[in-house]
Amino acid sequence: MLSIFFSSMSHASALEQSGQSILPFLEDGNYAEINLFAVDSSVSGVVKDRPDLVRENQSRDTGDIAQSTQFYTAAIKLQLTDQLSFGVLYDQPFAAKVAYPQRSNNSYFDNDFSQQGTSVKVDSQSISMIFGYSPVNNFQVYGGPVYQEIKGQVALRGNAYTEAYNGYNANFKRQGEVGWLVGGSYQIPEIALKAAVTYRSKIKYSVQVDEDMLGEPLQLTASEKTKLETPQSLNIDFQTGVAEKTLAYMNLRWVNWKKFDTSPAQFTALSKIIMEEATEGAYTKGFKLDAYQKDQYSATIGVGHQLTEKWGIATDVSWDSGTGNPASTLGPVKGSWSLGLGAQFNPAPNYFIAAGMKYYWLGDAKSEDGTYYLPIEGIKPIAEQAEFKNNHAIAYGLKIGYRF
Repeated sequence: MLSIFFSSMSHASALEQSGQSILPFLEDGNYAEINLFAVDSSVSGVVKDRPDLVRENQSRDTGDIAQSTQFYTAAIKLQLTDQLSFGVLYDQPFAAKVAYPQRSNNSYFDNDFSQQGTSVKVDSQSISMIFGYSPVNNFQVYGGPVYQEIKGQVALRGNAYTEAYNGYNANFKRQGEVGWLVGGSYQIPEIALKAAVTYRSKIKYSVQVDEDMLGEPLQLTASEKTKLETPQSLNIDFQTGVAEKTLAYMNLRWVNWKKFDTSPAQFTALSKIIMEEATEGAYTKGFKLDAYQKDQYSATIGVGHQLTEKWGIATDVSWDSGTGNPASTLGPVKGSWSLGLGAQFNPAPNYFIAAGMKYYWLGDAKSEDGTYYLPIEGIKPIAEQAEFKNNHAIAYGLKIGYRF
């Protein structure tokens, strides 16, 4: 039967990339797979017509800020006994790759000094070790440790960040920490029914961040590591046969992005100085480098059909809620709708090759500079900077699966 191919194809909100699927662990018997993904996005906007953001008589277009990305996942699952199973999943769950191109308006690109644009790049990888136990037929509980690494770079350039931050760089050093996952699954093989609920814990980090202003180290306060955490999440997976050789499937996902923020020490110290001066001492707490205002919810519903002994096809529709609007200038998208198509070829009963693509209609969003949500009267119109509309992305995937 056609595998659920699209479970790992994601172009979602915040730093979400892979969807953290554990479906390979639910495969029958001994199983291994590898997945390769590529995402080609187009994200552009128009800067608000204000002299503090745009130079006079210049285009307000931001240009295409999204960069193409690639990522990989892999899994191996071993059925040790009728009751015991073990699996290892490799994943790249969180990522970002944004770069504002050169524009004469100088809004997000520094034409005067550095000749550089605002950019962000975040990479991550994780290894999940899963142990499963079936106390009764068709029911399984599972769980295990998760080792995860993250690193990132942020550069702020242009009028949008004022003279105070134009030239700011932050280098988040690679850091690894441990979390955990737990879940349960139920299946009725006669009707191809499988259902699973998986919870992943948040993972806390204390990261060394090197901060500078156009190469000159920032030393406004004592150096200290930056605390941040990747979010807890819940995945619900379901599939069942609905007709001969036809399978319906669904995935629901919740990610606790509302608890995520990042505030390196020097950035925070500078923001406190700026806000204290701007409000004449009324507000002194500063603001975040990046944060999200809402949790992310997403849903995928699809159907697969076996055409012949060797060929199958699938299609699905997905929705993503986004993490708030206005959104950060480092990720100005509010959720998405998507449509996916895929095909699977089975040269032999024990292995298959699947390929597919998804088209994403990315949600329109306004961008803000980090001060929008501060409890300061009149701050919202000043904090809003640009509007991003009618954007899209296309994701491509290739999967190879092997049973042994």
